[in-house]
Amino acid sequence: MVSVTLDNVMKKFGDVTAVDGVSLRIEKGELFFLLGPSGCGKTTLLRMIAGFYPPDGGRILFDDRDVSGVPPHRRNTGMVFQNYALWPHMSVFKNVEYGLTVRDLPADERDRRVKRALGMVQMEAYAERSPNQLSGGQQQRVALARALVIEPDAVLLDEPLSNLDAKLRLEMREQIRRLHGDLGVTMIYVTHDQKEALSMADRMAVLDGGRVSQVGEPRALYTRPASRFVAGFIGETNFIEGRITQVTNPESRVEVETGVGKIVSTACPDGLQAGDRVTCSIRPEALAVVSGDPPAGDNVLSGQVEDVMYLGEIEQYFLKLDDGSSIKVVEPSPDAPKTRAGERARLAFSPARVVVLKA
Repeated sequence: MVSVTLDNVMKKFGDVTAVDGVSLRIEKGELFFLLGPSGCGKTTLLRMIAGFYPPDGGRILFDDRDVSGVPPHRRNTGMVFQNYALWPHMSVFKNVEYGLTVRDLPADERDRRVKRALGMVQMEAYAERSPNQLSGGQQQRVALARALVIEPDAVLLDEPLSNLDAKLRLEMREQIRRLHGDLGVTMIYVTHDQKEALSMADRMAVLDGGRVSQVGEPRALYTRPASRFVAGFIGETNFIEGRITQVTNPESRVEVETGVGKIVSTACPDGLQAGDRVTCSIRPEALAVVSGDPPAGDNVLSGQVEDVMYLGEIEQYFLKLDDGSSIKVVEPSPDAPKTRAGERARLAFSPARVVVLKA
C-alpha cells in the first residue's frame, strides 16, 4: 500500500480548467472518497492518479516517489470502472487473469491469485461463465477481483456502484468495506452519492469547480460543514439568512437576527463579529415539532404546515415560516403525525445543532 499526495495538481481541457490547484494527502490504507457533483473534477483527478491523464501542473506522489510522468502500467494501481469494462469474449477467470498475463507471471502463480481474488468477492463458482451471463452486481464483483488480483498499491474506483439497483448498492458497499478492512490496501473512491461516502469513507474530500471545498471525516463534514456548498451538498439542510447581533466568547455563542426571529448558535467558526451577514444551516432531523413547552435554551420557530409525508421509519413535515420561507423537518420512528397540513406548528432545536456559515 502507498500514501498518495497531490501537490497543487492542475488539469485543463482546452479553455476549461477541470482540476484547479488540488492539494491532498491520502494516507496508507485509507478508504478515501472524492465526492462532488457532476463536472467538479473528481473523475479527472482519479484518472490523473491512475496515469491516464498527465497533470498540467503540480505533482502526484506515491509515498515519496513522483509518478507524475510515470505511465499507468508502472504505477501498480488497480482500476474499477463505472461500466465494469469486462472483455465479453473472455470467461470470468480469463478477465481476472488478464493483468497477470500482461505481467508475464507463471501459470501456477496466475491460477493461485485468480482463485484467491474470486474467493474474496464470492465469485469462485462463476469462473467459467462469460460476463453476459452475469448480473450487474456479479459483473461489478468480477471487476473488483480484476483490480485486486494484481496486488496493487492502491485501488481506484470510479463510481463503481452507480449502475446497480438500490439493494445491490447496499450489498456492494458492505462488501467493499469488508474487503478494505481485510486487505488494508489504499482505496480512492469517486462518487456523487453522499450516502455512499458517508457510510463508507474513512475520510473524504468534497470538490466544487475543480477545487477542494473541505476535507475530513464523514461525521465532521456532515455536522460542521465549512461552507454553504458543503452543507447543502452533503445531506439535506435548511438555510436561514441573518445578521449577527451578539458574539459571546469564550463560549463561541452567537445570536443571529433573522426574518423569523432570533436564532442562537454554539456551532460557529472563529472570527465572527456583530454585524456580519451569515447563513444558519439547520438539518431537518435537528428540528422537532413541539406541542408543549420546548426544552430550556432551545431555539423556537413557528409556521404553517403545508404538507406531511409518512415514509415508514421517518415522517417529513414541510412548513412555511412567518416570513414566507420554507423549512423541512424529519421526525424519526413516527407512531402518529404530530401535526397536520393546514395547522400552525412550533419547531424547537438546540443551539448546538445550528451551524453558522460566513456569507
